[in-house]
Amino acid sequence: MIRIKNITDQIEELCPLNYAEDFDNVGLLVGNPDQTVRGVLVTLDCLEITVDEAIENNCNLIVSFHPIVFKGLKKLNGSNYVERVVIKAIKNDIAIYAMHTALDNSFFGVSAKMAEMIGLENYQILLPQKGHLKKLTTYVPENSADEVREALFSNGAGHIGNYSNCSFNVEGEGTYIGDELTNPSIGQKGKLERVKEVFISMIFEKHNEAKILKTLLKTHPYEEVAYDIVGLDNVHDRIGMGMIGDLNTDMDTTHFLDQLKTIFGSKVIRHSEIITNKIKRVAVLGGSGSFAIDQAIKANADIYVTSDLKYHDFYKAEEKILLADIGHYESEQFTKNLLVDYLTKKITNFAPALLGGRIILSKHNTNPINYF
Repeated sequence: MIRIKNITDQIEELCPLNYAEDFDNVGLLVGNPDQTVRGVLVTLDCLEITVDEAIENNCNLIVSFHPIVFKGLKKLNGSNYVERVVIKAIKNDIAIYAMHTALDNSFFGVSAKMAEMIGLENYQILLPQKGHLKKLTTYVPENSADEVREALFSNGAGHIGNYSNCSFNVEGEGTYIGDELTNPSIGQKGKLERVKEVFISMIFEKHNEAKILKTLLKTHPYEEVAYDIVGLDNVHDRIGMGMIGDLNTDMDTTHFLDQLKTIFGSKVIRHSEIITNKIKRVAVLGGSGSFAIDQAIKANADIYVTSDLKYHDFYKAEEKILLADIGHYESEQFTKNLLVDYLTKKITNFAPALLGGRIILSKHNTNPINYF
């Protein structure tokens, strides 16, 4: 038996909900996390036709990139499309889960998929985020240091970029006196003890704090564990919006724009003045990306591919970059393919006999914008 929580836990390994922007509404929006899953329908948007598609395919979990409930609902009488979707889902016992900007900020998320489709190499986060890292410091008896370190590494601590098992260690001496209520693992209560200890310091992502602390307290031999956890202002180069990378070889600008139309199925590309005949360095950001124009220029991109640029946004190019608006839906459309591929592999790994491969890619184009 596989539950909704089993599926959503796998998604949150890819994009922890802690990655989402403050304004967003992510997670399980409708449904019970303990409900047994019959099938999963993956979509970019959750509309009434999406719920109908889930019913037709006997799927009782919809994994949607965009959240159908974005702002608070004050009533449920079916007066708008949001309320109608929620009512239909509840009536048919269908759960709805969304991750939106949590996946936007994932290194393997929306913009990474765009970079992959374009064929970029060596791509990196365009706008890395701050405030996602914390540092743990603790003091462990010398003969227990390896065990505690390894346990913390195994539960998500000590990762810096592409490196794992990162820590800083200093040998020293710890002292303590336990009162009558104590039961010290080393020494005797009421007596000053001097113990050879190792000062251990390592970084972890803040969404792992509860797990890290639980691991520390479980593996540390002391009755009372001394530790510090502090927030860091460091930039996390694997969490953030957008990607910047390079084409294998220079490409003619108009040919590159034609390629974008073909890859993303864009009926039209709105762009700023073409200032170069060749494209090599490319910045991308799925969805609305005007806020990253300056960063794309700073990163020396020849072109910035995004969507939802307004009239005055195009002036920001200032003959330093080519801005290309390929459309909101068009820029994010392959996100559902990413999620289907990811979940199919994950389910095979942890529950191969369950669901019978019933992770389904929605067939509906939910783009609300049409061209004449």
